[in-house]
Amino acid sequence: MARPFATVLIDTYNHESFIAEAISSVLGQDFPSAESEILVVDDGSTDRTPEIVRQFQPRVRLIRKANGGQASAFNAGIAEAQGEIVAFLDGDDWWAANKLSRVAEVFAALPSVGLVGHSITEVLLDGRHRVNALREDGRFRADSPSGARILRNRKDLLGTSRMTIRTRVLRQILPVPDALVFEADEFLFTIAAVLAEVVMLAEPLTFYRHHSANLFHTSGADSAKSHRKLQVLQALAKLLDDALSHHNLDPLARKEIVAAVQAEADHLRLMLDGGRPWETIRTELNLMRLLYADASFSQHLFSYARLLPAAVMPARAYYHWRNQIVQNKLYQRLRQKFFPFPVPRHAHRSEGPAR
Repeated sequence: MARPFATVLIDTYNHESFIAEAISSVLGQDFPSAESEILVVDDGSTDRTPEIVRQFQPRVRLIRKANGGQASAFNAGIAEAQGEIVAFLDGDDWWAANKLSRVAEVFAALPSVGLVGHSITEVLLDGRHRVNALREDGRFRADSPSGARILRNRKDLLGTSRMTIRTRVLRQILPVPDALVFEADEFLFTIAAVLAEVVMLAEPLTFYRHHSANLFHTSGADSAKSHRKLQVLQALAKLLDDALSHHNLDPLARKEIVAAVQAEADHLRLMLDGGRPWETIRTELNLMRLLYADASFSQHLFSYARLLPAAVMPARAYYHWRNQIVQNKLYQRLRQKFFPFPVPRHAHRSEGPAR
């Protein structure tokens, strides 16, 4: 089967410090330029982002729109896509040079595959690199409870700069609800994983940049941003439940998928707005079950011990106490030595110095 024509869709908002590196990483791909197009959707930037993007014309096509969030940017870009596959990239990330050729090879060889994800290299605030990688390539579909659990445990490798989706699958999903001003990527890859097979590549093909303006990964210090994150997570849980029901997904599989998003929303709600001790304990135990099933016996014991104060403390007080503890240097050293953060059996992580 011939290699598919590819649309690279870069969504960006106020990324003047990063957008040139993102675009350059696409232009530097070992993939024929005649077999791809590059669309940059600028979601109403107020900085120099559009000016910088124009420097790459005519190879890059700029689509400008009023600020509306990630979902509206995806909807605008996908509507203009001419490719058989759409490879997504955030304007503050960048790709390894063989990213596009690797994912295109999968689509060419496996017509039943609708979504390809892969391992990543995270670039931390201090410049260090942390590789979050699968131990081996994998293939699944999230249309059963077991497949839904695989999706739940792999979704950190399916975000915007990691996901490439067949356009015919995307057409079955659109429009992405505008309420998802971020996390629109999770809506897309979740529905895509239900509608078609998924291939996960063990090779790290994206550099995911941590920086102070990341929209989704808020520290909790900014109340307005944290509450907006909470609203989006709550909306995502409801919208996914409705969409998966519309696509007639097995109710047990749907529950597996939605429960993880709802648990994240419940956790953030308790941190921000408080709640009763029993709500904290229930939510924490649910998160352990859903997200840390591969933790060792000692790691589970540590988590239970850390949860004991929640039995007598209001939720906000408990999470404030816990956040203070985890920032303590001695605690961090002891945690790393005796109870390191659990890594799923299917993955491995490593850190290296700034490059």
